[in-house]
Amino acid sequence: MNNVQHEFEETLKRIQSQNGVIGVIVVNNNGDLITSTLDNRSSVNHAEMIMKLADNAKGFVRNLDPSNELTVLRMGSKRREVLVAPGKDFIIIVLQKQNHKSIMKIIANSL
Repeated sequence: MNNVQHEFEETLKRIQSQNGVIGVIVVNNNGDLITSTLDNRSSVNHAEMIMKLADNAKGFVRNLDPSNELTVLRMGSKRREVLVAPGKDFIIIVLQKQNHKSIMKIIANSL
């Protein structure tokens, strides 16, 4: 295992070990599954939907400011949060339980 691959694996382990994380999905920029802690069917379904949303979010950010780029997309529901971090060669998707201290929950409760 080379150093880059080792760092990648360590990063995934560190993310997965965080309290409340349900799963981690990594796809390449074409949406092809690289690795996941979820079952294959769930991973592919989540990746397909999130890739479309991430592409739209990237375009939205570029339309606001062509010199800017999307770094993290965060979405929340009453029970879960989804974090999407697009990189140069791949996209990391993290599914986690809604944290009672989460800013997403505070915003949702104020609506």
